[in-house]
Amino acid sequence: MSSYRPVPLERVQLGKPLPVDIWSPSGRLLLRRQQVLQSEAHREMLRSHQACMTETDAQAWQKSLERQMRAFYNEGADMLLIAQLPLPWVIEEEDFLSGHELNGGWMDVQDVLRGLLYQGELAVCPLPRLQALEDRALALLTQDPDEGLFVLFQALPELQLGYCASHALLTGVVAVLTADKLALPLAARFTLLRAALVMNIGMARLQDTLTHQKTSPTPAQRQDINQHAGLSVSMLSALGVKDSSLLNLVRWHHTPDLLTDDTNALMLVRLLHLADTLTAKMAPRRVRQAMLPLDATKILVKNSSPDTTLLRHAMAAALGFYPPGSYVQLATGETAVVIARGSKANSPHVASIINAAGMPVSAYAYRNTSQAGQAVKAPVAAHTVQVKVNLDKVQRLRELHGV
Repeated sequence: MSSYRPVPLERVQLGKPLPVDIWSPSGRLLLRRQQVLQSEAHREMLRSHQACMTETDAQAWQKSLERQMRAFYNEGADMLLIAQLPLPWVIEEEDFLSGHELNGGWMDVQDVLRGLLYQGELAVCPLPRLQALEDRALALLTQDPDEGLFVLFQALPELQLGYCASHALLTGVVAVLTADKLALPLAARFTLLRAALVMNIGMARLQDTLTHQKTSPTPAQRQDINQHAGLSVSMLSALGVKDSSLLNLVRWHHTPDLLTDDTNALMLVRLLHLADTLTAKMAPRRVRQAMLPLDATKILVKNSSPDTTLLRHAMAAALGFYPPGSYVQLATGETAVVIARGSKANSPHVASIINAAGMPVSAYAYRNTSQAGQAVKAPVAAHTVQVKVNLDKVQRLRELHGV
């Protein structure tokens, strides 16, 4: 039946209570939840009956395993041993997502995340909702990272959408893509993304207030900014978050060098800090314009230190000089929007949206910036582009040209 998934019996622990019901493919109950797998013969009997479990139980069990793997990784365990871990015999309540599954695209994720961040300690069922947000973001990112960058870079200057959520998502995407460049374990990428989503929960409303404010932060606001990491940890703990590695990332994401006793965690918190800072530079405020991605990336690399050089260069390589969703002027005189990263940092795939005469075009035209005649001449600030980019047209152009 489509509602059942096979049980990986070889990873089920002997002598421990099962956290799920075990069924046959026809729907006959073989072993009730909390009963014990007693022996290898018992395991073989279940295998002969093609032991299955419900989709909901399977997802929850997998989530519990992933959380356990993250914990072992952050404690410095050997990756080969982590990969061979048996399935846990306890499934935490937060791992069951029934009723909280999230579908839709990046802006649907952004909208739900904004609500969760705004609600803070008053959020209802926060952990399943957070897990659903993480799952959907990772699925979208795996499916098409360039679309993720495109949508979120386009959303970044739209302050009315809720900067706190746009910033959190883009920071998470940048952190995960950098982790991919560094070939970090999946567990580290999961932790980075979740930390990015909630690192500013202690100042979400203030974060959005400051983007609209026409003056610099007041002394009271500055104090709240300085204290928000600790407040975020307190709020997350009150909401039921128990993952110490996640809480450490949130606690130290503004002051990574104060974390000195954990090499693995220090690298991750430095990576998160760099992604957070880079995203903030590229976002506008009422008191200042956004920094061009090219300039922000140059500063990122220029400020390298022996401890961060590898991270900074990996982040620059992951984004490129002209990330999807940003704008460029071409050698042709056209203004284009970047639609995907290219094989080189300075040669992205772009769509011409304004012709050389300065007139918007209805039919977007693909330009190959690796060719000298269509090369990128300069970046263009988003606030100077008075054209609303159509995502459907961009997607069709990408499909047409295979980028």
